[in-house]
Amino acid sequence: MADIRADVEKAIEEIRVMLQSHGGDVELVEIDDDNVVKVRLTGACAGCPMAQQTLRMGVERQLKQMVPAVAAVEPADDEDFGEDFEEDFDVE
Repeated sequence: MADIRADVEKAIEEIRVMLQSHGGDVELVEIDDDNVVKVRLTGACAGCPMAQQTLRMGVERQLKQMVPAVAAVEPADDEDFGEDFEEDFDVE
């Protein structure tokens, strides 16, 4: 997992530039044994109505393209996305 972590950290540094240009940011929280990456959106992204879309269409899509071993990207905690997050993305 050390190899994928280094690749994920490098990719997040590149993704971060886009988010920072809008006042937001992303931080890597963990990578589990199934290569599911957990991140936290911060700054302007935290609590933003578009945070779900940013996570899925921005962070996850780019991260999976840059690091094919990534199985999925999930929020470290769903409170940033509001109470409907679990319903919208079938999170259990």
